[in-house]
Amino acid sequence: MPNAHSHNDYLRPRPLLDALDQGFCGVEADVFLVDGDLLVAHNRGDVTTNLTFRGGYLEPIARKVREHSGIFARPDTRLLLLVDVKEDGEKVYEVLRKQLAPHAAILTRYGPSGVVTGAVTVVISGDRAVDRIAGDTERLCAVDGRLEQLTDGSSASLYPLMSDSWPFRWRGKGAMPADEVTRLRGIVAKAHEQGRRVRFWGGPDELSAWKVQKEAGVDIINTDHLRELGAFLRGEPEPRKKVVEDSQ
Repeated sequence: MPNAHSHNDYLRPRPLLDALDQGFCGVEADVFLVDGDLLVAHNRGDVTTNLTFRGGYLEPIARKVREHSGIFARPDTRLLLLVDVKEDGEKVYEVLRKQLAPHAAILTRYGPSGVVTGAVTVVISGDRAVDRIAGDTERLCAVDGRLEQLTDGSSASLYPLMSDSWPFRWRGKGAMPADEVTRLRGIVAKAHEQGRRVRFWGGPDELSAWKVQKEAGVDIINTDHLRELGAFLRGEPEPRKKVVEDSQ
């Protein structure tokens, strides 16, 4: 399911693996720099050494690619690895560059001759060291853009993904107003014209909103509810209990 994204994936009982078992092609890891390493947690107060970015995400992903010639059974299926940097963006990027380098063969690579798509595309969100990243003539990651990047002339190879806070009044109850549907579809169409993908966070994380996004062509549907979104995208019967909590 290329448009299914595990928001705050590290909070799952089995980080990374639960999402992959559902067929999700996107996972998000929040990272903090602690004693020279990248640790995964939602808040600095929650940081422990039990889950590192390298041990919890990079190495298991690389292992899967080596063992199966790809992340999933279909080797042409790609994985989006969204790295949400919570603070110290430039320092984190320097460490991240070093940790990504040994896995360059499986990663999407950006260079003077263009983009070479790998099994895994790494995108940096949060405290983004944009100038530092853009200054690398050859890099192993891209930057998570905002809707403003659709109109400021920025490069789609630097910002291949547009992620922004849900910009609509509609919160999932009743039908989405026609003017907001039109606006949503316009955002998606403009992004696609530029060769970018679209993701929203902070919106209603429930069936009605998933349907609206899917129908509008939103590329990556953000969720905290893996099984429910997975069932919807697989066309399984609607769950009896509707999920109404927002992603934060």
